[in-house]
Amino acid sequence: MRQAWRWFGPNDPVALDDIRQAGATDIVSALHHIPPGEAWTLRDVERHRNLIEDTPSGRTPLKWSVIESIPVADDIKRHGGGAEQSIAAWIASLEAAAQGGLKIICYNFMPVVDWTRTDLDWPLPTGATALRFDQDAFAAFDLYILERPGAELSYDPDARSRAKAVADALDDDGVERLTRTIAAGLPGSTTDALSLEAFRDRLAAYQGIDAQKLRKHLIEFLERVTPVAEKLSVKLTLHPDDPPRPLFGLPRVASTEVDYAALFDAVPSQANGMCFCTGSLGVRRDNDLPAIARRFASRIHFAHLRATRREQDELSFYEADHLEGDVDMVAVLDVLLKEDRKRAESDKIPFRPDHGHRMLDDLSSNRRINPGYTAIGRLKGLAELRGVIKALDSRFAIN
Repeated sequence: MRQAWRWFGPNDPVALDDIRQAGATDIVSALHHIPPGEAWTLRDVERHRNLIEDTPSGRTPLKWSVIESIPVADDIKRHGGGAEQSIAAWIASLEAAAQGGLKIICYNFMPVVDWTRTDLDWPLPTGATALRFDQDAFAAFDLYILERPGAELSYDPDARSRAKAVADALDDDGVERLTRTIAAGLPGSTTDALSLEAFRDRLAAYQGIDAQKLRKHLIEFLERVTPVAEKLSVKLTLHPDDPPRPLFGLPRVASTEVDYAALFDAVPSQANGMCFCTGSLGVRRDNDLPAIARRFASRIHFAHLRATRREQDELSFYEADHLEGDVDMVAVLDVLLKEDRKRAESDKIPFRPDHGHRMLDDLSSNRRINPGYTAIGRLKGLAELRGVIKALDSRFAIN
């Protein structure tokens, strides 16, 4: 497996030399300055690739191996195959990427919001901080800050009561911080930063779109883009929903084994693959991650390896240490390594540590960080994953 690292470009506080020192060899990146729905050009791709791969004398080479992400424009999610212009732009971006030598493209199909958390610096007993999703805080935002029409139907009376207590305890700064965390976009987000008014308008645009219709739109999108990817030897990898359940009354269609099976049955091309994100899928107790990895092993072209820990209510969770959450990371890696050993060198699975803790020097108040993408937390995660891989490889060699 290829050790990778997400890099947000020249303005990322984690420099390419930092990545080299972490031991990663492959870069996961994108053209974040280009808005969703706008086509990438070969020139754009080559310029970004050269930033990564033009190696200074004496430095370890890095390779841009994975695009994360080419954003899927909102109108594709709402209209499927009817969003002709946006699909054409996505295909143009795919073609530019392939011309530039990029053969793995990650994307997601989450409507309105990307990965969602309520706290970007939740204190851990160690003194480090983690990303966290607090269900009661989320409900407080949905019910009493956003005031989404019909939101009360998404929560039972006890949940609404708890949410009201959270909302009543928030001062103005707390309201602003929670709003910014949920609605204002995150590093590498594939959605727009939204004001509350714009948020409500975007949600209203999905009225009448249920899970069946959203899945239909995703399949229509895949029916258009997958043949192009197949012709260009590009692997498409769909990232799971995060959290893997409906939010804001919106459907989500990449949350379970059944969801992915439906997509692979509808579009059976091997170019239609998945990004195996253990943290996202692991939030749901009913997701058996080693079993999912075994079933879809040949379609896993990219992996995010992180561990989430469910809290008592089973809806709240936080980012745990990479080997200490609800994810059986050793079992997952055992499955992925068995698949990886079957593959040619050019098809090895790139993986990256994800959503590391904020710790040590990254806790400094004057240190600029991207939440979830700190240098030291991910370095720790990558080291832990590398150790498991080394042990499993050694056991395989002995046997």
